[in-house]
Order: sequence, then C-alpha cells, then structure tokens
Amino acid sequence: MAIGGEALEIIDRKFSDLTIGNAPLEVLYDQCLWAEGPVWFGDGNYLVWSDIPNNRMLKWVPELGVAPFRTPSNFVNGNTRDLQGRLISCSHGARAVLRTEWDGSITTLVDRYQGKRLNSPNDVVVKSDGTIWFTDPSYGIISDYEGYKSDQEQDGCFVYRFDPADGSLMVVADDFAKPNGLAFSPDESLLYVSDTGQSHDPDWPAQIRQFDVSGSKLNNPRVFADIDCGLSDGFRLDTEGNIWTSAGLGVNVYNPGGALLGRIKTGAKTSNVVFGGPRRNRLFITCSQYLMSTYVSATGLQRP
Repeated sequence: MAIGGEALEIIDRKFSDLTIGNAPLEVLYDQCLWAEGPVWFGDGNYLVWSDIPNNRMLKWVPELGVAPFRTPSNFVNGNTRDLQGRLISCSHGARAVLRTEWDGSITTLVDRYQGKRLNSPNDVVVKSDGTIWFTDPSYGIISDYEGYKSDQEQDGCFVYRFDPADGSLMVVADDFAKPNGLAFSPDESLLYVSDTGQSHDPDWPAQIRQFDVSGSKLNNPRVFADIDCGLSDGFRLDTEGNIWTSAGLGVNVYNPGGALLGRIKTGAKTSNVVFGGPRRNRLFITCSQYLMSTYVSATGLQRP
C-alpha cells in the first residue's frame, strides 16, 4: 500500500523544498495497537519501534520486513540511543528509563525520584554530554492498557535530566500537565517539549514549548507553537532546525521561528517520527496501528 504526493499539504512554499512531491507515503506495517517510539540504527540499517498495548517492540529491516525485537517489552514507549550506541528506552511497565547493553541485558538507569516511583517515562533524548533528558507523564499508570494501573507517587508530571556519570536526577521543568515529546535544537542551545495534557483536559492548550538550555538548567520558557489539530506527541528536528511533529492525523512541520510550513497527511492518529536511511532523508512515521515512511528533501539531525 502506498499513497502518493497528495499526502502533502503545502502552507508555505518552503515546505516544497523540504519534501518530495512524488515520493509515496508507504505503509510498512499495519498490525499494531498503538505504534510509538521509533529509533533508527544506522550502523545496522534497521528501525526499532514500540507497540505499547501489545507489550512488544518490533524491528523493520529494508527488503526483509518486520520481525519481533523484544516480547514482552515491559510496555516500552519512547526510544533513543546513547553516545555509545546503546538503546535507551522509556518503560511504562517498569516506570523506569532502561538501557540495553551490548550483550542484550537490560540495566535500569533510573526509576525513582526522591525515593518515590516515577510515573511512566514516555520519551527520551540524549545530549552530546551524555546526559539523558526524559518526560514523565502518567499515561502508563492511568489504566492497564499501556502499563499497569497504579497510584501516582510523584507530585506532578515532570521533565527530568539524568546524568549516568554520577547517577544524579533532577527536575528541569515542573509546570506541564503531561510532558511528552522532546528534542534539542541542532546546537543544543534550545530544548523543545510538547504538552499533551489536552488528552485528559479539553481546556488545556496543545503546545510545543521552547526553553533556553544553560548547562543542566532550562530558562526562559515560552510557547513555540500552538498545535492546530490534535496533539504534538513525538517529534524530531532536521539539520536546519525545522520541527517535524506528530499532530492529529498527520505530521506538522514548523520552521525554527514556529511558523507552520506544511503537513504530511497520514490519515491515522499520528504519534511520532524519526529520520533514517543511509542519508537520513527517509522519514519514518508511527501512527495508530501503522508504521509508515516517505522520502523527504530534508536531512534529519544526527542524534545517537
């Protein structure tokens, strides 16, 4: 199954420079319950992503297709890689950030803050200094669908910075309803964090917020973009600093100033994206039960 260039909605002509009008939007897999957390392994030429309610992680290899990666996964959601190339995952089931070692064993990096269990870590990024930044909304403990229904022990849903060098964990933002996707700007001077609190409070604004990064702290919070349809769940940046974010039934693309350039219409509730392929010009999209992909003219920002 493939959908042609009609999937593109051009709002600003710059969007035409970032996309390829005749590149199909391909469905690579269609048997998930809720696809999330895509991460590209350039050294192995494959993609790993999460199917949270099915409690599994899947692997897609070009020309070979899809195979199990980890079952059960302990309800893993977001994934990335650290500076050594190891897989870093947010587990709803373990209420922890996990690291997969080279021998396949799994290390719990952090599962508590000030002696209390985390809510359900959701998405994660690694900074160039090796620190791990992640969001901790309560989605994984609200019901038994994407984790284990449990009481919330933390006083809120926070954004954290974890330093694996010394084991320290600190809250860097504490005024989100449900912090979700996050990513650094190309020079790491900015951190973007989405808030999907509208999923449980219709009056809560659907936004991506922007912070100045000063060492281990975030300063000067402001709204980067108000999402015009749906929620900004997960997102990635390209090398020019444009944000490619899930938003309702597609992917919205914003320039570094927060202007909406265009949209890739998937036709399904979209959760996350990642750039992959040998040239990092293939956009992989997780949405509802699907894994999709399309080629673009942009180049994905290189991250572990």
